[in-house]
Amino acid sequence: MNEFQPRSPDNQELVRHVARSTGLDEATAARVVADVAAYFGQTVEEYVVRRHAELKNRNRKNDDIWPLISAELAARRFKAGELSQRQLRRIVYG
Repeated sequence: MNEFQPRSPDNQELVRHVARSTGLDEATAARVVADVAAYFGQTVEEYVVRRHAELKNRNRKNDDIWPLISAELAARRFKAGELSQRQLRRIVYG
């Protein structure tokens, strides 16, 4: 995962835009932008492991989790190729 670099020119412009459009101070806007960048910077594997853990913590069963994660991956901004339930299980349980 690439780490957000708040001082790069493109990122400084984005932080200023978020600050202006939301009324946040620049420090808070930088944290928001960094959080969003980290979320969308996750690899498929990182996303699957994180999301599986979140859903298990909500007492969801794997039979419900795998189709949900597959659908979520297909809807992401930069979507992953389609993964089978077996591939998803391998990511989580290695």
